Amino acid sequence: MAEPRVLILVGFGINCDYETEHAFQLAGAVAERVHLNDLLADKGILVRYHILALPGGFSFGDHVASGRVLANRLRYGLGSELMSFIADGKLVIGICNGFQVLVKMGILPGLHQGFRQEVTLTLNDSGKFEDRWVYLKADPASRCVFSKNIAALYLPVRHGEGRFMTSSKETLQQLRANGQVVFRYCDPDGGTPSYPFNPNGSVDDIAGICDPTGRVFGMMPHPEGYLYRENHPRWTREDLPAEGLGRQIFRNAVEHVRANL
Repeated sequence: MAEPRVLILVGFGINCDYETEHAFQLAGAVAERVHLNDLLADKGILVRYHILALPGGFSFGDHVASGRVLANRLRYGLGSELMSFIADGKLVIGICNGFQVLVKMGILPGLHQGFRQEVTLTLNDSGKFEDRWVYLKADPASRCVFSKNIAALYLPVRHGEGRFMTSSKETLQQLRANGQVVFRYCDPDGGTPSYPFNPNGSVDDIAGICDPTGRVFGMMPHPEGYLYRENHPRWTREDLPAEGLGRQIFRNAVEHVRANL
């Protein structure tokens, strides 16, 4: 088959697009950056791709709330095409601001049909922008395509509105029961974290979730921020592998496309 193709959304404050593009290229995909205006002007562009990536950044300056404006632009300008894209078995990843977009559009967690917001990402408990590296552990019950063969990660966060909250206790219980909780913040020993190891106060320490299919995934930490050992804050002091831990997220997506699409 042809190489997996990835659409990297760009424009209006998105600023992690080059790193995300490079991460997918390292994983063996053909990754292309496409401006939001071009995508909305020609909705047929989306069908040419197997993976849609919404990178981190500050889309529309975080006005109203982080990700809200871009979420509305996509929902009302490309809603049916996005639903068809997902129904066709294709993959979607949202990182940081991209995760905020997916939850505020109502695509994640996707517990019900259509665009229905059931969770949110809101202001950090610390009351400030958090720029630090965090420890993550994968939920072994997760059905997420992107987290296959990953037990733990160490990645950077860079956000002011990363606190994950659900609309009800029942929603949180449903996410757990469905295997939709993908990553949780933890302390260096893998235990229950307090601040700053949970950098934002997320309920149940949740750092990433997926939809019921496991093919739509969002996380606040930046896997594209750790692709090489030199990205690690202690690379001169620790014996680290040449490949950064974040690469496996993108490799899993590309391998899934090769095997299934």
